Amino acid sequence: MISSLSHIVRLGRAGFVFAREGVFGLVDPSPLPPPAQAAIRVARLIERRDAKSGARLSRALTRLGPTYVKLGQFLATRPDVVGVAMARDLESLQDRLPPFPRDEAVSIIEESLEKPVSQVFSSFSEAVAAASIAQVHRAEIAANGETKTVAVKVLRPNVGARFAHDLDAFRYAARKAESVSSEARRLRLTEIVETLARSVAMEMDLRLEAAALSEMAENTHNDSDFRVPGVDWDRTSHHVLTMEWIDGIALNDHARLDASHIDQPALGRKIIQSFLRHALRDGFFHADMHPGNLFVDSQERLVAVDFGIMGRLGMKERMFLAQILYGFITRDYRRVAEVHFEAGYVPAHHSVENFAQAIRAIGEPIHNRSADEISMAKLLTLLLEVTGLFDMRTRPELILLQKTMVVVEGVARGFDPKLDIWTTADPVVREWIERNLGPLGRIQAAVGGAGEMGRALSGLPALASRSVALLGHIETITRDGLVLSPETVQAIGAAKAKATRWQSAALWLIALILVLIFLSS
Repeated sequence: MISSLSHIVRLGRAGFVFAREGVFGLVDPSPLPPPAQAAIRVARLIERRDAKSGARLSRALTRLGPTYVKLGQFLATRPDVVGVAMARDLESLQDRLPPFPRDEAVSIIEESLEKPVSQVFSSFSEAVAAASIAQVHRAEIAANGETKTVAVKVLRPNVGARFAHDLDAFRYAARKAESVSSEARRLRLTEIVETLARSVAMEMDLRLEAAALSEMAENTHNDSDFRVPGVDWDRTSHHVLTMEWIDGIALNDHARLDASHIDQPALGRKIIQSFLRHALRDGFFHADMHPGNLFVDSQERLVAVDFGIMGRLGMKERMFLAQILYGFITRDYRRVAEVHFEAGYVPAHHSVENFAQAIRAIGEPIHNRSADEISMAKLLTLLLEVTGLFDMRTRPELILLQKTMVVVEGVARGFDPKLDIWTTADPVVREWIERNLGPLGRIQAAVGGAGEMGRALSGLPALASRSVALLGHIETITRDGLVLSPETVQAIGAAKAKATRWQSAALWLIALILVLIFLSS
């Protein structure tokens, strides 16, 4: 009861801030039930007179503190929940807070690394950037007579407790919404909150961000146009992440990019193709590829930083993505529809033909326009409308991927407004399909399946051995430890004959397989 009251108080405060900042003015009340419409009308009575149409939600979330800022950033990746327009507004939400003092950062480093900071770094600056969970310092390391510059990320003091309380309130609100709303259940609000909680938990353990950096470094080791900073594991812990300092040009620094005479259209193509390569080839992609997180180095390679938000795709999702993209590229809308059904994303009671018709309505406008007029944001809007119409349940990993594609396209188009997203994506998608769905891929899949069968067959001798041992054990018990009369044996046999028929058949089958294996060896 006390816990519920605490959640209600926290959510009530958030509702008041939303009302004051005019957030409820962004809501269309017409599809809502009468009580909800009345509540919105009451909430609008306390709206500030100077609340303007732009940035209302971002302003409210900033006032509510770090957890709500992080929630807003997360919802910017979920247009299926908040709508595309609001998601695009939330993209501008800046996760910037005043830095905490350098002395506190030093104390955290010394406690975490169990050494005086002077033994860890030869110099350690004031914070150069600060966000809701951590802040970054520039430092230097002296080794072998050389000085190396590094970036040191330090968690905020006591950040975990604040996030824990607010996330509990979010869980409470999600459960209540799902208990009264079928749409909330379709969107799986509880799962969304848990996804946010897992994301925040991973961001609060900087060893996990270091691991993401390390994994992507391995994945992209042979890529000529992309890399990530190296991790200094000796100076990394739960609360501290030390990595290579990047001296490249940030992609949001257009003046320096222009002065450097970098081939910007080629840079746009690199952004698109690198992202698709990571998503398809590796199943592991940077899900926050805004210009502030991307640099270009002296060799014109892309360098990504800030690995707090990452996306993963299993082989099933990668096959789904590749075939969807390829279907749109080749205008094979029937195949795009079939892939949705084969993956189990659209319930089987729907018509493949009707779904293909809806997909065609999405794809044809793309191919009837010039490349610079094609909007991935518009494509995403239509896809979300179609998936809702055909009862497709929310797939968070695919929504995150789609949303990241929209951001990546926007960044790339900033360097080449005439960029043709489909022509740029085509070679990456075709290469993956040929490798994984062509003859080579089929052979590899067959080899993998044979390996699985081999492992299963290799377990049969052990299973048969255990069965023989069990029979011997029963025989020993019968002979030495437990004497059964003929009448008892007959009664038990009659009672259990039906139940043991399949077990006996299985033992005979195992014995037969063993004989065949023996004869063939």
